[in-house]
Amino acid sequence: MIAVKARKSRRPGRGVLFVIAGLMATSGIIRLGLGLGEAWAVGTAPAVADAASAATRPAACPPSLGTDAQIMPLVNAMKAREERVAQRETAVANRAAALALTDTAVTAKLAALKAAEDSLSAKLTLADGAAEKDVSKLTAVYENMKPKDAAPIFQQMAPEFAAGFLGRMKPESAAMILAGLTPEKAYTVSVILAGRNANAPKN
Repeated sequence: MIAVKARKSRRPGRGVLFVIAGLMATSGIIRLGLGLGEAWAVGTAPAVADAASAATRPAACPPSLGTDAQIMPLVNAMKAREERVAQRETAVANRAAALALTDTAVTAKLAALKAAEDSLSAKLTLADGAAEKDVSKLTAVYENMKPKDAAPIFQQMAPEFAAGFLGRMKPESAAMILAGLTPEKAYTVSVILAGRNANAPKN
């Protein structure tokens, strides 16, 4: 009878209540954990965003080298130097052009002088040839004259001129004309002839 009472005193379904209470407690713990995780994520999100932004942010510009008042004198000095260099280059170019023109003018003048010299030389050659022919003809005339007729003519000539003709004549004809001159004239002409022969080349 006692055993029967004990079995009757147990309430059916008490175990199920414990299981349901455990499940609810576990669910609450899980929810509490998720809430803390979300709160932690929300709290750390700005810091992570700031770190990522700092990593991708471009580096700050380096500090300026100086103010305009410090830089402008250097810029002006460089501009002035460039202007001086440009002026020198222009002066050198102008000088080179002037030298080229001068060289061209000098070359042209030298060519003209050479042409004039060649022309003058040709004319002198012609004149010398003509004069030589004239002197040769005149010498032949005096040589073919009688000595007594030619002597008075040579007496009137300058000694150098008379010696020039006598030096071209045959020795016999020159001696006869020289004999017809006065002693003073004959001596002077003889001295000139002797000087000319002394300067003549010897074999």
